[in-house]
Amino acid sequence: MNLVTVSGPPSSGKTAVILKTIESYQKQEISVGVIKFDCLYTDDDIVYEKAGIKVRKGLSGGLCPDHYFVSNIEEAFAWGQKENFDVLISESAGLCNRCSPYIKDIKAICVIDNLSGINTPRKIGPMLKSADIVVITKGDIVSQAEREVFASRVSMVNPKAIVMHVNGLTGQGSFELGTLLYDKKLDTDNLKGKELRFSMPSALCSYCLGEKRIGADYQMGNVRKINLEK
Repeated sequence: MNLVTVSGPPSSGKTAVILKTIESYQKQEISVGVIKFDCLYTDDDIVYEKAGIKVRKGLSGGLCPDHYFVSNIEEAFAWGQKENFDVLISESAGLCNRCSPYIKDIKAICVIDNLSGINTPRKIGPMLKSADIVVITKGDIVSQAEREVFASRVSMVNPKAIVMHVNGLTGQGSFELGTLLYDKKLDTDNLKGKELRFSMPSALCSYCLGEKRIGADYQMGNVRKINLEK
């Protein structure tokens, strides 16, 4: 089974892009399932089900959704194999720009939208810099010049990635994206022993463990202080 990981900032259009891409797979009789990770709430699973797509969702609650993803992706992969999918697409929560939910040798997609700001690509860390494919959405509501400048900024941050535009409403570009995602040569038997492409954000402090009080006396563990000196 092919495993594909899709991530991106909140409201960048990840679900819409995945839905349109799966539509092209359904016409080719390629079996696809989705595992949706989120933080507190999502009804994307209902959207997938209405489209006739088998889906499972997981909510991280008070945990970092990135850590939750890594702790559960092996079980999600086993579910996909049990369902005999050709492709299992893992959609992450709308993560912070530092997160990095990508696995070595597993296709990694970052979805980012044209409306997020021209300097946004420089603000995104491993989630953009280590992606195999960067999908730019919402290009239909900006000028051609803005589209080209934004795509250029993305390529400057990740020169190795394939950068392409996909319209989540009309599906334009989704078929081309689908041809890049599915490859029988990339079938994976299991994820045990595989490594992340980049380390997770590090944090184990008193606030991680439920502390609410403010002050140095209550701060323990991995704490970093700002330098306010000129």
